[in-house]
Amino acid sequence: MKNQVIVLGSGCKNCQTLHQNVIDALAEMNLAVNLEYVTDLQRIMEYGVMSMPALMVNGKVVSCGKVLKVDEVKKLLSTK
Repeated sequence: MKNQVIVLGSGCKNCQTLHQNVIDALAEMNLAVNLEYVTDLQRIMEYGVMSMPALMVNGKVVSCGKVLKVDEVKKLLSTK
């Protein structure tokens, strides 16, 4: 299965920061994954996420309502 990482957010500064931190973490880990940044509220609600920013890895919400640091993202990605 292809690894998929999705950042869910409204496009605010915190959401953009999480998105950039995920990009940085993937680069540092040398991982090639399908990264998507979803700002469409309808799609975000379909995932059942109520607080943003949120991070999904392979279809599972692994964090929401928190701006993860690069090291925190790397830890989550290494366990999935």
